Amino acid sequence: MCCSVPSHVERSAAIRDRLRINNRIRAREVRLIDENGAQVGIVPIRDALLMAEERGLDLVEVAPNAVPPVCRILDYGKFRYEQSKKEREARKNQKQVDVKQIRLEPKTDEHDLDVKAKQARRFLLDGDKVKFNLRFRGREIFHQEIGLEMLERMAEELRDVSVVEQRPTMEGRVLTLLLAPNQKARTQAQRERQQQAPRTPTQAKSQVSVPASDAAPDDQADEEE
Repeated sequence: MCCSVPSHVERSAAIRDRLRINNRIRAREVRLIDENGAQVGIVPIRDALLMAEERGLDLVEVAPNAVPPVCRILDYGKFRYEQSKKEREARKNQKQVDVKQIRLEPKTDEHDLDVKAKQARRFLLDGDKVKFNLRFRGREIFHQEIGLEMLERMAEELRDVSVVEQRPTMEGRVLTLLLAPNQKARTQAQRERQQQAPRTPTQAKSQVSVPASDAAPDDQADEEE
């Protein structure tokens, strides 16, 4: 009978396998960093293990490929937890890149082309790739230059927010163009969106001043009382 292993256990095991700790460290001497981040220097592995033990901490090999390997004195349980947390955050913030399909025809008119270009621009600024599919029907296949010109126009119009990942290519009766997002343009667009984001009610209220004339009726009412 086989049982499944919880994902957090697998991640912890992966971190443990990447790093050697305590008696698993094979080097005869190491470049040691203490628990406060201070450079101790190159010391024999026995001395490094003894220092870690005296502090009630672990000796962790953080740079095994260095000569000699770099080891740190730290709380390994806490270190492993923080590394797992960072990896979870990185996976959560990593956007899944989708390929958005946009269909065209040789007879697509100017207005529809503008609409398709705006749609593609939105996809690209959201971080997705865009694949234009231009299908030829019947005798349209004999006029591939029309479709090629149309796709080249799309690439040119979206040049500021994209890079051409695959130039126009025939796939059966479909001419395709694949565009990938321009990360610099996407970052700039995100920055502009943040700057244009509506202020919270608290922020708006703090910037509203009450004219002196608006307060007069209340003062007069107090005097009449």
